[in-house]
Amino acid sequence: MTDTPTLHIALYQPDIPGNTGAILRLAACLGAAVHVIEPAGFDLSDRALKRAGMDYLEMATMHRHLNWEAFDAWRTTENRRLVLLTTQASAPYTAHEFRDYDILLFGRESVGVPDAVHDAADIRLTIPMAEGARSINLALSAAMVAGEAMRQLAWQP
Repeated sequence: MTDTPTLHIALYQPDIPGNTGAILRLAACLGAAVHVIEPAGFDLSDRALKRAGMDYLEMATMHRHLNWEAFDAWRTTENRRLVLLTTQASAPYTAHEFRDYDILLFGRESVGVPDAVHDAADIRLTIPMAEGARSINLALSAAMVAGEAMRQLAWQP
């Protein structure tokens, strides 16, 4: 693990370039790192990714991992705790005590994460929603949870 605390956001095989671009823009503004666990559902040089990320993509720290196994090996070597955000959890993200070695993992917009990834998570959290709501946009979810983690850690970019 590095000595410099950095907020880490991981995207498991993202489907929508606009969401990934928005998360990269968020990360650039916060000084956070984004990990894209491939394969993505789009070309990472996609025009929609660039449109959503605007000129912030050059400022963003993005790490590409060939697959889940490569990402999991990296995070294990770095001794980082994996915090999965999922609609299948019961604990709200606001009740979790974030640590500076956490990685916030978000699943695919279309299907979330497979059971093996779900099981590998150290912690599973959810964003409470109104009855009947299915899910919140991925980029908005990442911003909400990153904001809470930063608040708890009194972290500044």
